[in-house]
Amino acid sequence: MEAKVKDLTIEELQSLISDAVRIAMEDHSEDILALSSDQYLKSIKEARNDYKEGKVKCFEEVFDV
Repeated sequence: MEAKVKDLTIEELQSLISDAVRIAMEDHSEDILALSSDQYLKSIKEARNDYKEGKVKCFEEVFDV
C-alpha cells in the first residue's frame, strides 16, 4: 500500500520537511566550500581538459565489466 501525505501526522510531515531542507543546506554548504578552493577549481579544469583530449576511460575499462 502506498503512503499518502494525508496519512502522516503533522510531526511526521514536519520531520520529513526538516530533513529535506537540512540535507539540501548541507549539500549547498559543501558546494560553496568546494568552489572556494583554488585546488578544487584547478582539478575541475584539469578534468575537463582530460575529457576534451580523450584522456579518460569508460566505466567498463576501469572495472573490467
